[in-house]
Amino acid sequence: MPTTYAPGRYPGTPVLGSKSRHLVSRFSYGVTPALAREVKAAGSAAAWFRAQLAAGADGVAEDGVADWYPDLHLGPAALWKRQVTEVRGGWEVMWDYSRRLLMRRATSPRQVLEVMTEFWEAHLHVPAIGDAQFTWRASYGDVIRRHALGRFDEMLVEAVVHPAMLLFLDAAESTKEHPNENLGRELLELHTVGVGAYTEDDVKASARILTGWHVDSWRSWKASYVADDHWTGPVRVMDFGDANAGADGQELTRRYLTYLAHHPSTARRIARKLAVKFVRDDPSTELVESLAQVYLDHDTAIVPVLLKLVASADFKSSVGAKLRDPSEDVVATHRSLGTVVSPPTDDDSAANSIIWQTDEVGLIPMTWPRPDGQPIDNAPWASPARALASMSVHWAMSGGWWPDQGIDYRTPEEWLPQESVSFRDLVDHLSRTLHGRPSDAGLLEAMCLATDTGPRETVTSEHDVVRWQFHRLLGAMLDHPHHYER
Repeated sequence: MPTTYAPGRYPGTPVLGSKSRHLVSRFSYGVTPALAREVKAAGSAAAWFRAQLAAGADGVAEDGVADWYPDLHLGPAALWKRQVTEVRGGWEVMWDYSRRLLMRRATSPRQVLEVMTEFWEAHLHVPAIGDAQFTWRASYGDVIRRHALGRFDEMLVEAVVHPAMLLFLDAAESTKEHPNENLGRELLELHTVGVGAYTEDDVKASARILTGWHVDSWRSWKASYVADDHWTGPVRVMDFGDANAGADGQELTRRYLTYLAHHPSTARRIARKLAVKFVRDDPSTELVESLAQVYLDHDTAIVPVLLKLVASADFKSSVGAKLRDPSEDVVATHRSLGTVVSPPTDDDSAANSIIWQTDEVGLIPMTWPRPDGQPIDNAPWASPARALASMSVHWAMSGGWWPDQGIDYRTPEEWLPQESVSFRDLVDHLSRTLHGRPSDAGLLEAMCLATDTGPRETVTSEHDVVRWQFHRLLGAMLDHPHHYER
């Protein structure tokens, strides 16, 4: 008789229903059994989501990895001195910044906060590379994280005049005699209203408004406002106008940025970007317009927009529509495998090697060089080359081969849910653990073929699949399309 692949069931490993899993998966870096239990304890995925939104906005975020990378606590002058004296280069400090981002995403109980921090760091993008902005880059990330679930107008005001942004977009030495248009242009094009909503005259006025903000580049790296360098005289950007008669333009800057944050074009731009990130690459006009209206009705508050988004029919029907990008894949793999990563002690430590894993798959976080931030649509991450790179990382981690220092993997015996279990029930347990869902016949057949094991065979610690082939089983599970979805 031909083999039948009726899937097993191991209910001792908790999973969420499909609707709950969809919500939690989109707003986390991977649904683990522990996270499933947390959601169930909250009463529902919606209740968990609301609690995450409230906890993330309270300004008190648990962070078990904050002190793993001590250079990120140093001030700009100290970091620069260490670079010029060849103690440690700025690029190495920024590698630490990317590492800390990844480890926070893998371990933080505030998953929604970490997801939204990533979103806004990409929207108000300052690359974690460059000999100038590296001095202030960790501080800039703290600003974005603090506002990630607050109000966009408040985040924009603080982010645009932050020394890291000023240095990156050439506004740190912009003066009334020589206004640099780079920040003024990207503020309009990328951060707020978007192409088509402004003119070249608006760009020039935008640059003039932002004159006076300075960083003492290549010396002390101290940030200041120099009123004598502020351009004075009437300014107009779209419908924003001001006499700009006073030498101190700091309040003018605040009012200008607040105006941009509240502009309907900004509302639609941010609404569409949120929909592309969390719903699908081609969101409906109706969804975008409804999110934009909520944004405007709530004075640019982010939480009401997210609540509207997840309650929409578009969101509920978008299961399977979004792929994980390289860093999401690597973080989800660590979470799925239940790795325990120790504080780094050298370059080969897993807490340091994690950025080379993301580099192998496609991109180290925050190293996209352009001011538009890394892509959030599927196309760049849907190539055969990316799939092969992901498979390489999955294979190395399935066998515990790399990274192999400062990290604990479960042994094959520890993966067994009990001393003796049928193979099909083991596959179901693994599907619940790695994919966050029960197994099906197709998955069971694939795992049987990958390990040459019958679906009803009894598996113990002495079985060949445990002794010799467990890396094949885990690798095949991680290479399944379910692991690429978020």
